[in-house]
Amino acid sequence: MQKKSFNSISVRSTETITPNMQRIVFHGEALKQFPDECEGGYIKLLFNQAGGTDLAELGESRPAMRTYTIRRFMKNEQAIEVDFVRHITEDLQCGFAARWAMNAQVGDNIGVAGPGNISDLNLEADWFFLTADMTALPALSVKIRQLPKDAQGYAIIKVESEADIQEIEAPAGINIQWITGDLAQATRQQIWLEGNAAVWCACEFDSMRALRQYFRNDKQVERENIYISSYWKQGVSEDGHKIIKHQDAEENE
Repeated sequence: MQKKSFNSISVRSTETITPNMQRIVFHGEALKQFPDECEGGYIKLLFNQAGGTDLAELGESRPAMRTYTIRRFMKNEQAIEVDFVRHITEDLQCGFAARWAMNAQVGDNIGVAGPGNISDLNLEADWFFLTADMTALPALSVKIRQLPKDAQGYAIIKVESEADIQEIEAPAGINIQWITGDLAQATRQQIWLEGNAAVWCACEFDSMRALRQYFRNDKQVERENIYISSYWKQGVSEDGHKIIKHQDAEENE
């Protein structure tokens, strides 16, 4: 891959919005080409193998890419808002994107690729069930504010602590529950409503598998009404997670 294919964006502002969430606004000419409907889509932030952002150090190697959601797009300002879970790991391959975000300063530059495709949600469904952990909270916050104003259903959101609860825009009929325990267990405890449900679910790999079993097999939600994805796997780097995720997808076609 040629280095010239990389675009660069800069940190316009950075803020710790909860103990475990960092919000960074990026801006730059590269964002001028982003489509109007890119909120909820993803970008790839590019790092060298040491976890830095100087891609000149790569030589002929490919950059390490870490995936994040566009929480908001300010087209007129050529800016995007991106949330990062704040965490430290011993393995730099697992945690260097978070480390970078936690230490980012206004004016810092980073390579970016994207945006990627947005997962659709059937807005014609009778009701909605959304589940997420903190890694998928930015994406869920986009999906939930795009629901019809009269939407009914649930949003079950797992956070690290009660201090990580944040305000999100949602229709009044969506029952939002913030939990610190088991996501699949909390989901199963909700009363299943009448009519056709549209499901949006994104979280850790093992939780995803449990929720897929529940929605697809136990509740028999039609495949066209389900988006379910793992955003990470406990103890595994993003590159390792991609391999596991691909294998799981093949086994469940």
